[in-house]
Parts: sequence; structure tokens; C-alpha cells
Amino acid sequence: MTVLAQNPAEALVFKSLCWTWPFYFVGALYVVGPVLAWLLGALAVLSLYLGPAIRDDLRARGPVPPVVWCWFAGMFVMLVALWAGHVGWDLGLKQTIKSSVGWAKGWALLALFPLAGAVLPIRREILVRGQCIVGLWTLVLTPILFAAPYIGLPEKVFTSPLKVIGGPGPEYFSVFFFTWDPGSWTPRWQFYAPWSPFAALLGVLQVCFALEEKSIRWRSIGIAAGVTMILLSKSRMGLVGLVACTTGPRLMPLILRGWAWQAMAAAAASLAVVGTALAQAVKDGIGAFKGARADSTRVRETLQRIAGERWENEAYWFGHGTVQPGAHVVEYMPIGSHHTWWGLLFVKGLVGFMALLVPLAWQTLLALIDAARGPRGALPLSIVMTIVLLSFGENLEIEAYMLWPGLVTLGIHAAELHSERPASA
Repeated sequence: MTVLAQNPAEALVFKSLCWTWPFYFVGALYVVGPVLAWLLGALAVLSLYLGPAIRDDLRARGPVPPVVWCWFAGMFVMLVALWAGHVGWDLGLKQTIKSSVGWAKGWALLALFPLAGAVLPIRREILVRGQCIVGLWTLVLTPILFAAPYIGLPEKVFTSPLKVIGGPGPEYFSVFFFTWDPGSWTPRWQFYAPWSPFAALLGVLQVCFALEEKSIRWRSIGIAAGVTMILLSKSRMGLVGLVACTTGPRLMPLILRGWAWQAMAAAAASLAVVGTALAQAVKDGIGAFKGARADSTRVRETLQRIAGERWENEAYWFGHGTVQPGAHVVEYMPIGSHHTWWGLLFVKGLVGFMALLVPLAWQTLLALIDAARGPRGALPLSIVMTIVLLSFGENLEIEAYMLWPGLVTLGIHAAELHSERPASA
């Protein structure tokens, strides 16, 4: 079955998604994401402003849903917290401008892409098929990537001149065959992501989108590509996401069925017999999970502890304004990195923390309710679950440029839910 774009907005989204790997080959992905966000956001605003005067195939599907307004409010508060932190710590005008540009390339995307999905006539199937095409690229290139460390190819191919634009680091503009794990000195693959753990979560999203594909051939390609990314990235978080983010949303309709509640009651009663053994097994499993990459776990836990202590003692409301260099004990990783929530507290304080928590919790609640009602909510819930999981190991703002298909889908879902309100009133 062929899926074709029906309007310029869909064409822009579909081609941008299908060209993920070519964009990666020239180190342009970090540039494409923000540019696409602001182009789609501007097109959405134009569609809302012109109303029926705009061409039919770009006409807004309806008003902006409340949850999308909440995302905009939250991201604006994030910008205010950034300014307040810079003023409070006297970081200077140059650093404030630089950080504000970073906000426009990071946090702002969490509002712009849902706006595009909610307003512009973009269909889910366009995003689903586009992800499966990315999966085909991945499967074709995987044999080359896999063979690279064993036939003497270098880790990094090159760093794009586009790095002059500025970003979190040169790895966002670099092309890799693979990387060496410093703990075990074995190869890990990061595909089109800046590092392997992020690639694993992109693989989870790949599987979640592929499960919505109607064509068996494309669905198989998408699932195989996603699983390949998760396994070759060697990420613990990716394995958790593969199970939780794919099966959990599809089990949600069971909560509205009586027999499922009876089964849960029976299972709860059986815990009186096997509860102690089960608790010990879970404890052992968590220990094995952390022990699989003990050095990584230690560094992350130390970063979080330092970030929490310094946030509470030094910058409770608006944070420190920016990440700060870490010491040898955390392998010189910046304080405020490797965890969205602790990073927010450290950099933007409690105000920034709440600016993300409120819209994300609202979006998650909408997805949970709709997933319990039927299959339409399964993909949005999978996406928010993946985002939440990602937030506990990465910084969302510097990875939003790769999460955009999921963010657009959340906007589409919000519009679908909002359009039902007048009919049910």
C-alpha cells in the first residue's frame, strides 16, 4: 500500500523523515530538527491566522488544544527561568543570548512540533510510513556498521563543518561507524544518534511506530530495524523500553474489563505467599541491571546527588542558569547533565522543573485515558512513556530535534481528542 503526502505540510514532514540517514551523513540532523520545527510552527500560525483564506489542503484542523497551549506556557516559563538564572548568577549578556538560542533549538521544539501536529492537516500514517522507511535505511546499512570495527574502519568518519552553527558538542555534527565502550572496550553502535543510549530509545520509538503500520512488509521492516538499534546500542534503558513502551499501552484496555480486575485481585492475594521471594527477585534484578554497567551507574548517581545538593543549597527557584564542569569523581561530566529532572533543578530550579512536569503530566494523562478506551491511544502513550524513560537518563532539550515525529504525533492526538469535545457535550 502506497502512502502519499496530500499537502505541503505532509510532504515536508515525510521527506524530512525519509531523509534522516542522508541528513546524518552530512552531519545536518541537529540543524534540520530546529529548522523544521520553526517552519512547521510558522506554517501552523499562518494557517490559524488566515483561516478559510488559506488553501484548502493547509486549512487548520481546528483550534489549538488546551494541552498544546500548556506546552507553550511551560516552555515560555522555561525561558523566563533561564533568564532569571543568568541574571541571578551574573552570567553576562553574551552567555544569556547563547543560552536563549539554545532554548530556541531545544525546549521550544517541545511546543512547536505538537502545535504543528495539532493544527496542520498531517496524518499519522505519513509519520508511521516515514519511520518504517528510516528503518529500511537502517537495515541496509547495519551490515556495514556492524563489520566496521572488525575490518579496521575508524570510529568516526568526519565532523561536519556545520558545527560552526553551535550546539551541545561536536558529536551532534559527527558521523560514526561505531564507538568503543570505555568500560568493556567492545564496540557499540549509535546509528544516526549522537551516542548509543539515545539510539536505543530511538529504536524503541521505531518499534512503537512500526506497530501501527498497516502493511505487514513495512511493519516487519520497522520492527526489525528498531530491535536492531536497541540490541546493537547495548543500552539497558533500551531493553526496558522495548518491553514496557510496546506492551504496556496495548494492555491498557484491560483495566476497563471486569475479568482483568478479578485476575489482578487474585494475583494480589497470591503475593501473601510468594511476595517475599518476588521482592527479593526484583531486588536482585535491579542489582544486576545496575551492575551491567557499574561505572556508568556510579557516575550518573554521583551527578544526580551533586546536582540535587547544589540546587537545594544554592539556587532553589531558578537554578544556576547553565550546566557547570564536573570533577574527576564524575569523569568530568557536566553537573546538570545525564538526567532531565535533576538537570532542570540544577540549571533552572524548581520553576523550570514544574514548567516541564505540568504539560508532560497532562499529555500523559490524556494518552493513558485514551489508551484505556481503545487502540487510538496506544501510540501516543508509547511515545510519552519513551519520553519519560528517556528523561531519566538523558537531557530532553538537547534531544528534542530527534524526537520530533513523536512530538508531532502527540499534537495530532491532542487535536483528535479536542475535536470530540463539542460532539460529546
